[in-house]
Amino acid sequence: MEPSVRVELPAAFEEVEVDVLVQLIADMMVRLMSHNDQIPLSPESLTRFHSRNAPGISIIDYLRRIVKFTNVERSCLLITLHYIDQICARTPLFTLSSLTCHRFVITSIAVSSKALCDAFCTNGLYAKVGGIPVPELNMLEREFLRMLDWSLTCTREVLQEYYINLVRTHSTGLYTIARAGSSDSVSSDSDMDFDASPSRPSSPSLARQRDLASSTILIDTATLSPESPRPPTIEQNMAFAAFQQSSAQR
Repeated sequence: MEPSVRVELPAAFEEVEVDVLVQLIADMMVRLMSHNDQIPLSPESLTRFHSRNAPGISIIDYLRRIVKFTNVERSCLLITLHYIDQICARTPLFTLSSLTCHRFVITSIAVSSKALCDAFCTNGLYAKVGGIPVPELNMLEREFLRMLDWSLTCTREVLQEYYINLVRTHSTGLYTIARAGSSDSVSSDSDMDFDASPSRPSSPSLARQRDLASSTILIDTATLSPESPRPPTIEQNMAFAAFQQSSAQR
């Protein structure tokens, strides 16, 4: 049912309140996790981002905690969705689930802040805010960069597309984009430089996520070369066995 009163948001993502952006991103992530949690785990699908149990903190509270203590910029929040798409396209077995989302998010914020912003926090602070040890965050950063092949930038237009789609597909239908004015002339909320290379088609849709085994958000897979499937490593088999043992004890 459509809400009786809809909240109008700025046309440009740079002007939206950070907490509203957090709500939009968290809403999308919850839907992704709900979809992907139904996919059975296999040894070869385990990554360093997997935890044995889903963290006790919700993703919206986790994002709010990150915003509160790291003062993360809007661009870094939004580009997390771009990273999800890129990694899911390059590594089809990876899924953003309740077991991977929190580690993925704090790693994404740490990496994007360093890559795109003039000022950022230390890994000690990111690790403390994220609730993981510093050596683990260091390891997750290396894995994150490998999975992205060090492709850490995108155009402002891509981030704007994510923002518009987040608003249009919000589960409550509460929000709408302001019609007046144009966002094309709005500058970024930081002095960062985005990659000016060509991006996605101009009319992306979130509907395709329902048809994917591993749900993504918005991606032109023709621009990427996915990794060839590989058999599980010894480390993955051991981690999978430990995960099964942990699940059996619950």
